[in-house]
Amino acid sequence: MDRVDGTSLHEVADGCLAYLQRDGGWGWSNAGLVVGDGTSLLVDTLFDLRLTAAMLESLAEHTRSAPIASVVNTHANGDHCYGNQLVADAEIIASTAAAREMTEVPPSMLAALNAAPGEVGDLFRHFFGEFEFEGIEPTPPDRTFDGRLDLDVGGRRVELIEVGPAHTEGDVIAHVPDAGVVYTGDILFIGGTPIVWAGPLSNWIAACDLMLGMDVDTVVPGHGPVTDKSGVSAVRDYLAFVDAEATERQRAGVDAFDAARDIARLIGESADFSRLGEFGRIAVNVETVYRSLDPDHRTPDVVEQFRRMARLEQV
Repeated sequence: MDRVDGTSLHEVADGCLAYLQRDGGWGWSNAGLVVGDGTSLLVDTLFDLRLTAAMLESLAEHTRSAPIASVVNTHANGDHCYGNQLVADAEIIASTAAAREMTEVPPSMLAALNAAPGEVGDLFRHFFGEFEFEGIEPTPPDRTFDGRLDLDVGGRRVELIEVGPAHTEGDVIAHVPDAGVVYTGDILFIGGTPIVWAGPLSNWIAACDLMLGMDVDTVVPGHGPVTDKSGVSAVRDYLAFVDAEATERQRAGVDAFDAARDIARLIGESADFSRLGEFGRIAVNVETVYRSLDPDHRTPDVVEQFRRMARLEQV
């Protein structure tokens, strides 16, 4: 079911829904719903209260008879958890690392950056100007876990598997074995460039290998359209390419941003990667490789990282 605002709701398997937003670009994340007998599990909330409320309204046909009793935040980025206050009556679950990381970038910080004068405000409004961060009350998880947690959702088993640190410090995927579905959070960006805030890239590649070994037919990414294992393989290929290219340049003593510029040029010439959106994220990804190889490497602050991403995409 497609809507005029660019969102769509899809039943991807019996009792498994995917709520998709626009093209999956910056902040336009996906969510999911697993419906059991008389109860359901929500996978992620959205970037602001307006968007989360619209999603919950879209899901109402399913949740009237199966109310949301539990919510899993797949990781700490705000586009997957800032809407938690609207489902605070449910049990909110996340990995221990994700719960800790949620405190680091509260909604008020993004509200202030969007409202900042001058170049900084212009920069952040370029990425996040369509979202409303004012008035959001941070709502942390009620329950945390490490490694793995199996849930019973109205007679259905849902396996929560921690695969971070990768995209962030505490990434989790949600596997629904009886439906052959996995909700990946931002372990998958389909049609957009993965961004590796935490790393190492080898952990993210291992997460892709884990999903490729699962008995799943349907993969709901954190951003972009629903896919299958081919989408997992495509993300794995990108990460392996970046890891190899950045490692080669780090060992040759190339400056990280110079390396990012050079690898961006290769990506632009690649039949496999040239169509990915948000390709400027290579700047962050190269920084993560350099930091993984050299603990003394000093990564620039987040404002400068966003400047670099914007600069690469303006070339």
